[in-house]
Amino acid sequence: MTEHKPKPSDYIGIFDSGIGGLTVADAIHRLLPNEALVYFGDTAHLPYGDKSPELIRTYAKEITNFLLHEKKCKAIVIACNTASAAAYELLRDTFKGTVPVINVIDPMIEAVIADDTIKKVGIIATKTTIASGTYQEKFSRRKPSLKFAALATPLLASMIEEGFYNNNISTAVLQKYLSFPGFNHIDAMVLACTHYPLIKNEIAAFFHDKIKIFDSAVVVAQKLKWILEKENLAADEKAGENVFYVSDLTDSFEKSTRIFFKGNIQLKHLPLWEKKDS
Repeated sequence: MTEHKPKPSDYIGIFDSGIGGLTVADAIHRLLPNEALVYFGDTAHLPYGDKSPELIRTYAKEITNFLLHEKKCKAIVIACNTASAAAYELLRDTFKGTVPVINVIDPMIEAVIADDTIKKVGIIATKTTIASGTYQEKFSRRKPSLKFAALATPLLASMIEEGFYNNNISTAVLQKYLSFPGFNHIDAMVLACTHYPLIKNEIAAFFHDKIKIFDSAVVVAQKLKWILEKENLAADEKAGENVFYVSDLTDSFEKSTRIFFKGNIQLKHLPLWEKKDS
């Protein structure tokens, strides 16, 4: 039996600053098992949450160029709220007419505003995402009656990258953040960082499982499915193995990757910026 060689445009390209986007990749893998994924974790520059929007746009464009021109991806998923807030419009306009570019923010906004039982929503994210005002502006414009409270939670992404979740450390940090008075009487919480689904159960427990928790993984996978079907890009059969690239090979990334994607994993070190500068 000869091995099937992936032809151009077989792959879905997904990128994030680190392991957070693996939650999105996992949801896509589960919902669309026939799709072959190329994941790029920019671990050399994590977390994106404390970087300037200009620098994030530089990283995002370089990664997208790699996914499109070297891996021939048929769609790009920005599996990072910070990069979605800072770089989505640039990528959309730069690669317009080439492939669909999907961010993680708009599907989340659509999911929340479609639920009329939600009168007030909390938003937790990185400093850059909150400072961008993207969620606040979109909620205000698209559903003026919806109340919201937004809080930057800068320790969470780094904490999760280091493997500190579902333990005493994460519990203490979450207790500090989630006690924010603005979150009183919320009906839902938007986890506006793709790292945060890894602490979703802890967040739900803090609120005694009485609020709705929105994370981007499932809603983005559903949005991608809709777009692939609409544009006749959906795969009928698996075209190749999922491949994972990192700009800096770390033990935590490899360990987390194997939690999500059991079995044979192709984890490759690709320092794009060293390659570019050399």
